[in-house]
Amino acid sequence: MDVRLATSGDIDAIRDIDNKAGRSPADVVALAAAILDENRLVVIASVDGSIVGWGKTHFWSNAEGRAPGGHYLGGVTVLPDFRRRGIARVLTQIRMDWIWAHAESAWYIVNRSNRASIDLHRQWGFVEVARAAKFHTTSFTGGVGLLLQAKQSGPRNLSSCSRPIPSDEEPNYDDSNHCQ
Repeated sequence: MDVRLATSGDIDAIRDIDNKAGRSPADVVALAAAILDENRLVVIASVDGSIVGWGKTHFWSNAEGRAPGGHYLGGVTVLPDFRRRGIARVLTQIRMDWIWAHAESAWYIVNRSNRASIDLHRQWGFVEVARAAKFHTTSFTGGVGLLLQAKQSGPRNLSSCSRPIPSDEEPNYDDSNHCQ
């Protein structure tokens, strides 16, 4: 497997991966802007010269509601036939390394029901800091999304306003137990 920075010439392949993975294809204009943005990273993975996965970061300059400004993992998608081979893990590690070069915290937003993604991100120490129906521009099927944070340096400090990612589906709980 090879991983490299995405170029505008990769946009059709990225959209094709999204389609084959059953996701709405990335918006062409937004994807082109992300590829050119020095505050973001878009990477692709290829096997035998064929693009099989991609991942990106987002940068929010301002807080919105309970979601702070900062560097966010923006999603990773791998073709179904290439899943469970470590491709998503490699793409995530590269994005995390890039974020660590720019910030001390990485943020991640996910639908509470996306167990595969939540399980993948445990290895970087992500902890839940909030739940909501929307964070920045992302809303969630089923109405519940998680905002998670990983810190780069020092021991993992699980403050009283954060908690580990739940290991199974659990009912909604009072949001007053989370950071404001």
